[in-house]
Amino acid sequence: MPKEALLKMSANESRRSAPTNPGAEPTAVLPEAAAPLDELERLQQALAESEERSRGHREQYLRAVAETDNVRKRAQRDIEAANRYGLEKFAAELLPVKDSLELAVQNAPRQDPRSLQEGLEATLQLLDRALQKLGVAVIDPRGEPFDPARHEAMMTQESTTAEPNSVLQVVQPGYELNGRLLRPARVIVARAPA
Repeated sequence: MPKEALLKMSANESRRSAPTNPGAEPTAVLPEAAAPLDELERLQQALAESEERSRGHREQYLRAVAETDNVRKRAQRDIEAANRYGLEKFAAELLPVKDSLELAVQNAPRQDPRSLQEGLEATLQLLDRALQKLGVAVIDPRGEPFDPARHEAMMTQESTTAEPNSVLQVVQPGYELNGRLLRPARVIVARAPA
């Protein structure tokens, strides 16, 4: 019950209990009138407690909002760092390949073709190892059924030895990165003889 209403009730009760004679002395508060005053004090105390709880909840809310904002900012910084430095491992793995190719170019005029070929093969092996470390796998589907999700058909060719709709020849190998297709294998697909 609002405070004003209780005060009005208390004032009305005093007027009812007051004598109609204006010169008479006011009467004391009767025990029946004291009950609403006790109720008023109890309600005021409950209101003060509720306001205190409300302040506590507001502080908790503001802390939670601030923490959420901090987490969002931290995640944003992590994403920016990943974008900026995500290729660091990849670049570090390719540097030995670049060094090997530079040596081959510098020494090519002085080397015989046989040793140049051996150097290129060693460089290719370096590159293959680097790609494997990074999770890049070669797709070589020779003899497998044609899969349009992983293979790109360059042409079809009649074959009496291969199953129809299977990969007869790989023109260019495909690559996957940790199971995700980077480039489909370009293939020639077998078809039944006419």
